Amino acid sequence: VPEDAAVRLSVYNMLGQAVATLVDEVQPAGEHAVNFNASGLASGFYYYKLEAGSNVSSGKMLLSK
Repeated sequence: VPEDAAVRLSVYNMLGQAVATLVDEVQPAGEHAVNFNASGLASGFYYYKLEAGSNVSSGKMLLSK
C-alpha cells in the first residue's frame, strides 16, 4: 500500500459473486499479508480485487484442493 488508505481485498467466483472479503479497513503504508482460508470453496478459478485509496488492482487465481 503506497500510503495510508482505506483498503478492501475481495475474492469473487467466476460468476462475479463475492465469496470472501479479506480486508475492509484503513491500513498504514507498507507491505501487508493476509491469510485466506478457502476450505469452504470448491476448486477452480477465482478473481481478487484490491482497492487501496484510488488504486485498484485485480487478478485471477487457481484454487486446487
